[in-house]
Amino acid sequence: MTLHATSAFTITGWEPTTIDDRDGVSLTRTKVVKTFTGDLEGTSVAELLMAGAPNDSAAYVGFERIEGKLNGRSGSFILRHHAVSARGEQSATWMILADSGTGELQGISGPAQIVIGADGGHTLVLDYDLSADQEMTSHK
Repeated sequence: MTLHATSAFTITGWEPTTIDDRDGVSLTRTKVVKTFTGDLEGTSVAELLMAGAPNDSAAYVGFERIEGKLNGRSGSFILRHHAVSARGEQSATWMILADSGTGELQGISGPAQIVIGADGGHTLVLDYDLSADQEMTSHK
């Protein structure tokens, strides 16, 4: 059974470190800290590798450990990031890393979306599944 969660988040920390910056092309490693409110109440820390090139081309990959309560279940999981913006085209995917769930979130899997509202606010949307064993345990 697929479950759904929506949570607003704020970025409370942004620490970029330049790895390389030559000829208009940059490579940075950025530590990002977030706070979530809504169906997910918690915090996260992400490590992102980011690249930027002329004409607003950019891409990043990374991993984020999210920890807290998701629809009343305590634990953590890893979210995998991949995004590209080049020549007017954009694509992004966020997926929960298989077998990364801890506590009551063991067995969690599924995709995520990050939605940016008209006011600039960010929302994480998860459509996730829990392993059959975890679903039975959580409903006792």
